[in-house]
Amino acid sequence: MHKHPLGKTGPQVSALGLGCMGMSDMYGPSDRAESIATIHAALDAGINLLDTGDFYGMGHNEMLIGEAIKGLKRDDFLLSVKFGALRDPSGAWLGYDARPAAIRNFVAYSLQRLGVDHIDIYRPARLDPNVPIEDQIGAISDLIKAGYIRHIGLSEVGADTIRRAAAVHPIVDLQIEYSLISRGIENSILPACRELGIGITAYGVLSRGLISGHWQKDNVQKGDFRTISPRFQAGNVEKNLELVEALRGIADAKGVSVAQIAIAWVAAQGKDIVPVVGARRRDRLTEALGALSVELSQADMAAIDRAVPKDAAAGGRYPEAQLTHLDSEK
Repeated sequence: MHKHPLGKTGPQVSALGLGCMGMSDMYGPSDRAESIATIHAALDAGINLLDTGDFYGMGHNEMLIGEAIKGLKRDDFLLSVKFGALRDPSGAWLGYDARPAAIRNFVAYSLQRLGVDHIDIYRPARLDPNVPIEDQIGAISDLIKAGYIRHIGLSEVGADTIRRAAAVHPIVDLQIEYSLISRGIENSILPACRELGIGITAYGVLSRGLISGHWQKDNVQKGDFRTISPRFQAGNVEKNLELVEALRGIADAKGVSVAQIAIAWVAAQGKDIVPVVGARRRDRLTEALGALSVELSQADMAAIDRAVPKDAAAGGRYPEAQLTHLDSEK
């Protein structure tokens, strides 16, 4: 597994990361044993970046990862943790809290659930509009000095916020959605990150399964985010699946899967971009790993752009109410 620095100040990170959210939350039921086996398979394959959030399953995801990494050599993996999202017992979203005192509280609970003495990359899940980003980054930098955190990351924020944060403390990466059908970062966010030497950990590279080549309209189960996602709604999903079929023709010609083409496309956008795949099963992980050996020529890239033009997706990437919390969309 090829590794390279995450941004100009970050640790050595594998060319592919594993997003663990779906093992606990947002996409319906999952199998605990298979989830742990998938984490182990990822580590065995050389993936060293495990991404989670303290609010995924209200702590369940961190405990799951803690079980999977128990007894392993700490230097063999990197833990990326998001914090700040607030939820009630029903799972409903209540907003965000990034006050310095709250940050210290959140990290204490995460360390306990994960069973580790430090977190490698710590990041606010979204921008808390009530707390200046300078105060948020300052609070995390204090935790770095205390030895609880190694590096600071950001998530779903715009270019101005990125610059303000980087003026307080080095930022190793921005975690943000980036895929063939979610290319908004190319306008101002990606250029700002490259100017500042900040890496990109790209989630949603398969657009929550929509452009995986496996998606079927009857896949959604109770508790699945895709029941409210605009791109999966009637009228939109049919148009988006037409894009997938156009992509399938390119994949078939190369003898690879649609998912592998989609992941390889993200990886091909630059060595500063790390695709984070949300595989919940070993077979899906194996498929994603296969994308690392897919070479896309200039002709391939042009064909992909014709099949899935920029801004071709039908529907937004989040419901309108949630978009208001995304500084990256402003």
